[in-house]
Amino acid sequence: MLPQTKLDALIARHAAVEADLSGKLAPEAFVRLSRELAELAPIIDKIKLYRGAVAEIADLQSIIDDATADAEMRAIALDEKAAVEEKRVTLENDLRLALIPKDAMDERNVILEIRAGTGGDEAALFAGDLFRMYERFAAKQNWKTEIISASDGTMGGYKEVVAEIRGRGAFARLKFESGVHRVQRVPDTEGSGRIHTSTATVAVLPEVEDVDIALDEADLRIDTMRAGGAGGQHVNKTESAVRVTHIPSGIVVVVQDERSQHRNRAKAFSILRAKLFDAERQKRDAERAAQRRGQVGTGDRSERIRTYNFPQGRVSDHRINLTLYKLPQVMEGEALGEFVDALVMEHNAELLAAQER
Repeated sequence: MLPQTKLDALIARHAAVEADLSGKLAPEAFVRLSRELAELAPIIDKIKLYRGAVAEIADLQSIIDDATADAEMRAIALDEKAAVEEKRVTLENDLRLALIPKDAMDERNVILEIRAGTGGDEAALFAGDLFRMYERFAAKQNWKTEIISASDGTMGGYKEVVAEIRGRGAFARLKFESGVHRVQRVPDTEGSGRIHTSTATVAVLPEVEDVDIALDEADLRIDTMRAGGAGGQHVNKTESAVRVTHIPSGIVVVVQDERSQHRNRAKAFSILRAKLFDAERQKRDAERAAQRRGQVGTGDRSERIRTYNFPQGRVSDHRINLTLYKLPQVMEGEALGEFVDALVMEHNAELLAAQER
């Protein structure tokens, strides 16, 4: 059974927010409460439908239990009760999913980092293939992708690429892509036709704001350099690339995308906040995972999460044991959504199981 006190509390909160919005509010409070109302409204609708089904079942049961009622009427009530009970189960499952606590970062934009791993030039080519896969997938969601910084591979692809993906719910859909991706294929440079195995590491970070992570200037070392060059500190006024080092953690961010040093600095700070926030999230996830085995999407960068086997035309996600023989469609960003959906469903199932323990 669903926790009725929790449902009552949500209905009461919805009424309170509606009442507050009918009064005079500061613009910030109006925006905050409007967002809360938009989040609560579909849940309240589900609660009403669910409770309506429960009440209807009770009414039908009273007819079935009434020995003085017409036999045909009782038979009709019995049939109707079975149909409404089926509807109630569906509504209850929908409501359970709606009551799962939302990740506060789910609606945020994403900082996507892809780095070539083992495999030399082939790893860099694979990193480029992965970036294009995510770029195409993002385009299909009507999200915008912008490269922030990139280090090209000698034969193509990327040694490292950092991009921003902007769009509603981007982090919610992409957060389980973090980890080690492995490719098995015959490189173009391989004359003997041997299959090589290479890897690339993907990190998906939510874009965070000043209020999420405060940066202390005393903890930062900021260097400027010519875009694409090694550079030094404040060599001349034409330098626009920025390197920010967070001294306590050792995290280094380089941004050279914009011609404006001011814009590159702002982007570097944004990426640094995302990295620091992600490090804290990983720490919390590790603590929770130690208590709860088998959690999907811990974000462990050392975890091999997926294999792309070109000779067999298959892609396998090792966390959920899902294999699709749709490799071209996955690389085009078309079938990637099947993995994304399956991972989200598995994650929700884990959260539901945890709620019911």
